[in-house]
Formats: sequence, C-alpha cells, structure tokens
Amino acid sequence: MTASTVSVIIAAYNAMPYLTRCITSVADQTIGRHRLEVIVVNDGSTDGTGAELKRLSGVHPGLLRVIDQENSGGPSAPRNVGLEHARGDFVFFLDADDHLGPEALERMVRMAEDNGTDVVLGKMVGVGGRGAPASMFKRNQPRTDVFSSRVYWTLNPMKLFRRELLERHRLRFPTDLAIGEDQLFVGAAYLHASGISVVADYDCLFWVLREDEGNITRRLKGSELRLRFLPRMVDLILENVPPGPGRDHLAHRHLTVEVQQVLADQLVFEPRETQEKMLAQLAEAIEPLWHDGMNDRLSAMARLRLHLVRNRMLDELLEVVEFEKEIARSKAATPLLIEAGRAYARYPFLRDPAHPVPDPCYDVTDQLRPRHHVTGAELRGTGTLHLAGHAYLHRVETRDVTTELVLRERDSGAEYRLPVTHTATPGLGAAEDEGRFGYELAGFEAVVDVATAADGEPLPDGLWDVSLAVGAQGLSKEVRIGSKRAADVSGAASTQVVGFGETLRAVTLYTTKPYGNFTLDLGERKHAVLPHLGVRDIRWAADAPTELEVTGRCTLAGCPDGALVVELRDGTGDTAVAFPSQRVPASPDGEFVVRLPVSALPAGVWCGRLRIGQWALPLPRLDPRLPPAKWRRRGLPWYAKPAPDGGGRFALRVARTDLVKGLLGRLPLR
Repeated sequence: MTASTVSVIIAAYNAMPYLTRCITSVADQTIGRHRLEVIVVNDGSTDGTGAELKRLSGVHPGLLRVIDQENSGGPSAPRNVGLEHARGDFVFFLDADDHLGPEALERMVRMAEDNGTDVVLGKMVGVGGRGAPASMFKRNQPRTDVFSSRVYWTLNPMKLFRRELLERHRLRFPTDLAIGEDQLFVGAAYLHASGISVVADYDCLFWVLREDEGNITRRLKGSELRLRFLPRMVDLILENVPPGPGRDHLAHRHLTVEVQQVLADQLVFEPRETQEKMLAQLAEAIEPLWHDGMNDRLSAMARLRLHLVRNRMLDELLEVVEFEKEIARSKAATPLLIEAGRAYARYPFLRDPAHPVPDPCYDVTDQLRPRHHVTGAELRGTGTLHLAGHAYLHRVETRDVTTELVLRERDSGAEYRLPVTHTATPGLGAAEDEGRFGYELAGFEAVVDVATAADGEPLPDGLWDVSLAVGAQGLSKEVRIGSKRAADVSGAASTQVVGFGETLRAVTLYTTKPYGNFTLDLGERKHAVLPHLGVRDIRWAADAPTELEVTGRCTLAGCPDGALVVELRDGTGDTAVAFPSQRVPASPDGEFVVRLPVSALPAGVWCGRLRIGQWALPLPRLDPRLPPAKWRRRGLPWYAKPAPDGGGRFALRVARTDLVKGLLGRLPLR
C-alpha cells in the first residue's frame, strides 16, 4: 500500500516574519518530505514575503511550489488556487501566521487512514494571547460526526481534508466574502464527510495572534461583514439537515457564538442607524433556527439575548451586552431570585414591567451546579461508612437546607436516601464571587451502616455509587462526591470483611476512574478478598519444636476478631481444627502469625488452608527438607513431618513411631 501524501496550502499576504517559522515547521514534519508538497500562494505581498519565499525555496529545494498573484483581498482566492494545483491524497490549509507541531501531519494522516475518515481535526494551541477552540479536543475521537461531537464549534480551515471529498463535491472557498468564508467551506465538508477524526493528545497547530493584530479576522470590523455569511450558513444547515436534534445541535453554535460576537464585538460600536438595520438583519437570519424546543440547550443569557434580538429591542440589547462585559471583567456570578422551586438570574429587566421579558429567559434552575469538598471518608471496622465535608449550590445561600445522602446501585438503579447532619461552615464563599453569597450551613456529616442502609435492612450486593442531593431554599441538585477531597482523604480502595449475623460480607470503599468519586462495592463486584491474603513461610517455631509457625499477610482494612484462621483437615475430611491468627504488632503490611501445635493432632495426613469466613486459600507445600517434630504421647513416641503425597500442596503426616521398624532400622546390615 502506497503511503498517503499531503498537500499543504499556505495563503501568504504580508506574512513576515511569521512565514519563516510556518514553512520551517512544515519542512520539519516527521511524515517525511517525500510525502509532502507545499504550495504557497503569495497574494500580492508588499513586505518582503516574496523575497523570503525565494530564499526558503533554496533552503528546502524541491519542497516549495510558489505561486505569485495580484492581491485578491482575502484568503479565499489563494486557497482555491492552491487547491487547484494540489495533488496530494490529503490537503491541509495552513495560515502563514501559524505553525505546526513536528508530528502533526503524521498523526493526522494516520488517524484518517486507520479510521477511513475524510476530515481530521488536530489539537490547536493559542499563542500570543489568542484563544483556541478547546471543547472538541478533550479526548481523541477516532471516528465521529458533526452531530455527535463538538467539532462544529471550530469552523476554521486549519484541518486535514481528504482531497477526494473536496473534489467530489467541488468544495471551494467563496470569494465574495471577506470573512466567514471558512465556515461555509468547512461546514459543507463536515456535512459531506464520511467520518471525522479528532487528534487531541498532541499539539498539532499553534494558532498565533500577530503582535500587530494583523490576522484578517481582527483587521476586518463591522457587523455588516458578519451578517453576509451568517444567513448563508443558516441556508447551508436548512438545505442539508432535516429538522430535529441534528439541526438544533448545529444551530446552537450560531445562536450563541455568532450572535454574541455580532452584538458585543461589532454592533455596539456602530451608529444608531446601522445598529437598527443590522439588528433587523440578524433577527431575520436566526429566525429559521430558533424555536422553543431549543431553549433547554441554551443558557439563560443566550435565551435573553435571542429574545431581545427577535423582538428588535435594541436599547435593552445594548444594556445586556454591557452587563455581560461587566460580569466578564469582575468575574462575579449574578445573584438569583428563587421562587417556587425555580431559580432566575437577576439579569437586566427581570420582572421589569417597563421592559416585558418572559421569566423563562432568566431561568437558570437547570444550570445550577453543586460544589462539594470531602474532608473525611472512612470505612470503619463494623462496615460503617463515615463521610464529612461541605456541599452547596453555587449562588444559593444555605437557608432551609435539605441535603441528603444518596446511594444508587449502578446496574439496577435501586436507590436509598439517608439523612445527613448539617454542620456550620462560617465564612464559606467569602473568597469567591466578591463575597456576594454565603454558605454558612453547607457542612455535612453522614454515617452509613451497611447493615441497615436499605430502609432498615442490609444493603444488597452491588456497586453503590455515593452522591449528595444538595438542597436549599426548595432547590435540589444531585452530585457524585469524591472528586473534590482533602489531600489526606485517600482514594485508594479499602476492603473489609464484616460480620452480618453468622455470615461475613466483603465491603470495599473505592474511588472510580477517571473522576475519583466514591463507590461502595458489596459482594466483590470489583474488589476480591482473596488477593488480600497470602502465606509467606511455614516452619517449626524456634521456641516450640512441636509447633508449626505460619506467617503471612492480610491487607484487609478490617475483619472480625478471630475470623482469620489456619484450618487443618485430616485425610478423611471428618476432622477439622482451626487455629486463630495474631497480628504482628506495628507491621505496616498486615503481617500475621499462626501457631499450630501439631502434638495435639490425631494421627493422619493433614491438609491446610488459610480461611476467613467463606474465603479460603490453600496453604503452600511444606519444604520436604523440614525435619520431623518428635514428642511422646502417653509414653509412646510420635512424629510429624511433611507428607510426600500432598499433590503439591500442604500435607503434614502425624503418626505414632513404629517401634519395630525403628529397631530394625537401627540393626546393622549383614
């Protein structure tokens, strides 16, 4: 199979001094120059870009293909020219301001080849204060699409495209747009692609903010420019995506990102007449995308913004935009109005009869997030879980607190709610949100007795995730707990064997991966008991020659007194004798010792195991070189020694010495 090739297309206009690093980063790609062609379209530069391209062609002979043309006024035409000349299996558009990580193209091409995808996004990193898209790069995505991921939230063209896709659909950048041309190109590519990949575990593209802020999107101002491409993006969605969740997913980006940018970055700086005109155009553009069924996807601020746009409430919009900017400057959260189990953000015009805006535009109930911190989590010896910490709803002061503990079995969904003790947390919240909110009664202490947690009955076997239903002032939100905990609160699994009447059960407190939340494992769903038990050595005790000394380890966090024993059984299975273990004082690894007084055993071949309740571990084979122990019982000689017929496991023969055999053994041979 022939290795895939890549055409890197660079549109360059007055790109010095950034151009040098850009092209060098391509020349140094680990994919190898034999798999690269670099097409640079010099779009009428006047700053020495042409001379630098000539120099770089000499530095990298055979790599660069330079095309000079008159200035076209934007990046579309030079990118299209480069695309017409491209011959690679894949195309990567790279702005002359930016540069690549050394392995970028190799990783992206491999991702496309391994998964048969048409578009690959490589992780972007902002440089010089430029913010880079991040939500789609939280993890690698070998194969996804535009509807089930966040890829649509980055519509710049610095991505890897399969050239066959672009040619099959004759995708080109529109040359009649000064900005937003990339959205139409990339959006169409996404919608037609047979799979999209995301490389998130490597910094592929370094997205540079020029010191002179010469990036084209920063040079071109005015809402009118943005309102040229937005209606066309809306048409692209309407023509290619039927009504439903898929269309709403794409619409969400434009109803939030584009609308907010038009209002805050452009429209507020324009003359009144232009503002009114552009607001009318914006309202017309978004109308096909926004319907009431989308409101659950939108933040309260987005709903408020869209309501004001739809109703052409210009003065109110200008006030809301300024309010948003003030929030961003102060980084302080907005107070809430809490009423009838709902929470409303106190944004401008809430319940203002002079500026009627419906309450749902301010409803943030579903956006409220609990915050928690665990300061204590311990499974004590009786199978009782003790928890402590604090938890509160952000921006909801802790009055009429109703927080309770929730245990939910992961597979069955069975749920039990247990009370907690509310404790004072003076000063909590003073260091955030400019001290606007106080959480003076956010503390909790909870005791979960596994024997009674199921409405007075023992908690059944299963994986019981631990949550808090954090409640105050009639509001309640559930949150898994443990991911935020004090440094001295361990997340390591702690397994105990606990007595329930005449039976023993395994109980483990552990934290899940990758989030680190607490779960109770009852019945060894994930954490077995036997790996915590082991035997290190068996030998005759130095101070008692007729006692076998068994040493081992038990790393269980707890078990009932006397439950860990060494059990010996005779060959018939009719007789069993148990000997309790004793912990070695101050042993860090749970070392124990068991003494077996073999002189009290009846005659026979004895097998052995280490046992705690229903869990048992066979004792290892005795060293055959172990000398016999000897004693007298009722005046007759007895012995105990390793038996040769143990089948590789512990076998101890206890017997009375045969005096005749012993005597014959001492007679000299004739």
